[in-house]
Amino acid sequence: MLPAEAKEFTGFKARELPEGEYLVPGHRACQGCGAALAIRMVTKALGNRIIIANATGCIEIISSAFPQTAWAVPWIHVAFENAAAVASGIEAALKVLMRKGKIKKEKITVLAVAGDGGTADIGLQALSGALERGHDFIYICLDNEAYMNTGIQRSSSTPYGARTTTSPPGKKGIGQVTWKKNVAMIAAAHSIPYVATVCPTYYLDLMNKVKKASLITGPAYIHCLSPCPTGWRYGTNLTIKIGRLAVETGVFPLYEIVDGRVKITHPIRRLKPVKDYLQLQGRFRHLGDEHIHEIQERVNKEVAKLIALEKFGSFYKTALSYF
Repeated sequence: MLPAEAKEFTGFKARELPEGEYLVPGHRACQGCGAALAIRMVTKALGNRIIIANATGCIEIISSAFPQTAWAVPWIHVAFENAAAVASGIEAALKVLMRKGKIKKEKITVLAVAGDGGTADIGLQALSGALERGHDFIYICLDNEAYMNTGIQRSSSTPYGARTTTSPPGKKGIGQVTWKKNVAMIAAAHSIPYVATVCPTYYLDLMNKVKKASLITGPAYIHCLSPCPTGWRYGTNLTIKIGRLAVETGVFPLYEIVDGRVKITHPIRRLKPVKDYLQLQGRFRHLGDEHIHEIQERVNKEVAKLIALEKFGSFYKTALSYF
């Protein structure tokens, strides 16, 4: 159940946002980087009593080029696959130190940060283990839908039909031939207290969900769509628009799962055509009408599943049989 503090949290207001900045100017993110926008908002929501375990990836690279750092909070770079494992160790160590009186007892939020490659692929085992053990930490996946840091290679989070350097469409191909892995629902299947999807376009939704996650005891998983102008092939001024269209077309619906109960946090019953989202990105430029129709049908199906889960009320009681 939600603790009283989480229930009493009414949300940040646009005119009363926290003033602290913990990913500071001077980092080397690409112009229009959705992940940099997101992590700035995440840390503003959490404040300075946090410790971050950051897996190898874009955010690590752009923020920590020796001898400089863009972090104003405790931060540790960890291997590609083990952000969740290291965050688990930090959380356990804090408990022991506080119990033994080595440090004062206070709320310190442990935050694991990784990209989709470090989450959906090579970090999935460590993430699953940490969620199963019930560590009190937040895990956020900054999902730019490919291994962008190492050259735009496909991951299991790359959407169907997308061009990457390892899923080229060729003359008659389609690009990525598998559908995007739904890691948020995989996390929810571990019966953890809190799961949410966020997008930096909807910054208040993002910050409020992150803050709520920090007020809950136990593991929380947040999946953040992070538009990438470099890998997605769009103008750097379009990041906010791309994120909005991802939500408005149903490609990336916003929802949260609290103690197993699904709640859609942005309306998805009157969706824009998925073509509006795809046509702005060079990675989908090769797709024909038949492929776009196929993607539209898949999006419609997934949205219908999510609406059904909200209607059923409890993810844990219905998800396995429904899916």
